[in-house]
Amino acid sequence: MTTVEDSRYTAVTSRDARFDGVFFFAVATTGIYCRPSCPAVTPKRQNVTFYRTAAAAQGAGYRACRRCRPDAVPGSPEWNVRADLVGRAMRLIGDGVVDREGVAGLADRLGYSARQVQRQLTAELGAGPIALARAQRGHTARVLLQTTTLQAAEIAFAAGFASVRQFNDTMRAIYAATPSELRSARPGRPSRAAQLAPEGGGRAGVPLRLAHRGPYAAGQVFDHLAARAVAGVEEVVGAAGDRVYRRTLRLPGGPAIAEVDERPGPAGGWLECRLHLTDLRDLTTATQRVRQLFDLDADPCAVAERLAADPALAPLVAARPGLRAPGAADPQETAVRVVLGGQDPLARGRALGARLVAAYGQPLAAPSGGLTHLFPAADDLAGASLDVLDVPDVGTGRRAALRALTTALAEGSLCLDAGVDRDEAERRLLALPGVDAWIAGSIRMHALGDPDVRPVDDAALAAGARRAGAATTHQEGWRPWSTYAVHHLWNAP
Repeated sequence: MTTVEDSRYTAVTSRDARFDGVFFFAVATTGIYCRPSCPAVTPKRQNVTFYRTAAAAQGAGYRACRRCRPDAVPGSPEWNVRADLVGRAMRLIGDGVVDREGVAGLADRLGYSARQVQRQLTAELGAGPIALARAQRGHTARVLLQTTTLQAAEIAFAAGFASVRQFNDTMRAIYAATPSELRSARPGRPSRAAQLAPEGGGRAGVPLRLAHRGPYAAGQVFDHLAARAVAGVEEVVGAAGDRVYRRTLRLPGGPAIAEVDERPGPAGGWLECRLHLTDLRDLTTATQRVRQLFDLDADPCAVAERLAADPALAPLVAARPGLRAPGAADPQETAVRVVLGGQDPLARGRALGARLVAAYGQPLAAPSGGLTHLFPAADDLAGASLDVLDVPDVGTGRRAALRALTTALAEGSLCLDAGVDRDEAERRLLALPGVDAWIAGSIRMHALGDPDVRPVDDAALAAGARRAGAATTHQEGWRPWSTYAVHHLWNAP
């Protein structure tokens, strides 16, 4: 432990932003906690205590630094890698499950008792699910205070607080400031994302800065999304380097639209985003799903260090610093699109997806640009005739696989939520008729955000390996970042 803490203190003294979100440090003499890259004067080692989460620091009585805003850091990449109870729980808490379903709902999704979940999270992270969700609510409330004109009472309930008093007490405890003081400290200059939609009050949209660590290859991510965009649900507008990705989202409180700007923020380190929500209580969930889609919690430095040890991958890693593995805004939607597109997800997957959207998608109350529908839910597809897929390049096997998938999702025998056990999900996928190892692996990679997947019998992967001169596409040395190795090979020149 002493060695670990000494290493963390070294990261603090060097203001190493790679560790932002991985841990936090608190200073006894000031009563505040910070991210490792905080620009303030480095405190003495004997005055510093380290915490795995912001919630643990808050629980110990520390308040967030107003200078480095530790609540706005990227999430720890550890939660995407880990498949155990703690990793799965953190992904679900990030998706807002505790706010919507309580600790009992979280425990039920994980398959453990509420007491076991509380004990394991507290033992490892220094905070239980309620404290972790409280820290998340505090961050959501600060964003709403500083980016909207909503009244404090509206913000309190939108952020998930049970009462205005609880809201006020929490904001003072976390930020050492009242809601009014936080609102008065809002940035004076609106972000570019704040100009993506017409003005008209807080409900016109919530502008956000989605933080990431290390370099971010935005061009490759936007190319990936543009090549696969399904008409009616997604669109990419603008010229390369200055594009805006727009898509609809199916959220617990109703439909939403997310817009993300390709051009980085003025100081780098974030993507600008704007969310148009039916219900502001969906802000946490929508933010997390956009972060998953753009793979914003990844650690590109750790990935590059591991993959560059492979001589065949080293030139690719050097040529594309910060390459990400785009995930899913809706895992069920992504699974359906994997089955539709097969190993030709560009032209065929887009065309078939657009057919499903036009026939079975839920229309928006008011279209926005090219966005007209939500992607059809599994419930809608499970009982549908799927006549729109009666085209020459779609065989009966693919239609059977799609029906089996959507039926399993609708009945609940297959779960693809943020905290699912990925091994169990893959086993259940392989048990469905028409679902082979390639489909199951691709769903695990794209829909479930597993960073360590190598799809079998992948023609594009094999072609990329030949171009790169890789001897094999199954390298143990790539673990736990095999998914990123696959993306490097797919992008091999």
